[in-house]
Amino acid sequence: MGLARVDAVEINDQPKYNLEQKVRVRKMIRNDGTFPGKEIGENLVKKGDEGYVISIGTYLQAYYIYAVHFLDKNVIVGCRAKELDPVD
Repeated sequence: MGLARVDAVEINDQPKYNLEQKVRVRKMIRNDGTFPGKEIGENLVKKGDEGYVISIGTYLQAYYIYAVHFLDKNVIVGCRAKELDPVD
């Protein structure tokens, strides 16, 4: 039995992104089954798409989840901080 890699508990620190901050997706994000109305595995946003953080929640009491509104696609997708970059 191997040891699983555990990411640091993000919620011990302040969120990396703020509400209304413009961000860019670092990689393609597909539906993992939590996005209603789309098939599992269907593309939601592609690398380089830009949007705005509209809310910040948590997952498993360890990670921040940023709800990002991608205006061009009119879709809101939950993203981890490691999936985003700030847009100046």
